[in-house]
Amino acid sequence: MRIVLCCAGGLSTTMLMNSMKDTVHNSAKLNDADFDFIAIPIDILQSEADNCDVLVLGPQVAHKLDAVKPIIEPRKIPYVIVDQETYGKMDGATVMKQALIARRKADLKK
Repeated sequence: MRIVLCCAGGLSTTMLMNSMKDTVHNSAKLNDADFDFIAIPIDILQSEADNCDVLVLGPQVAHKLDAVKPIIEPRKIPYVIVDQETYGKMDGATVMKQALIARRKADLKK
């Protein structure tokens, strides 16, 4: 599963991505080999969308959702908007759970 994390510049989201990687690595149920993560600035989402299974948006770019939807909806890519508290804590476990739930819901709609 490829999880694409977007923020304004891709820097702070890299910290969240690393926390998500640690969550997977330390999990008894999840396997590192099943996940691929990338943190990018939202401005280059179009170039990464074809290889995206779940999109994670940082709270600082949540207001750009209307611009993101035309990119992700035709591809049926589920998304998660991380709330400010979870983002501030760099709580990768919570975001990972949200991403897995979003992907599962999308799969059930197929």
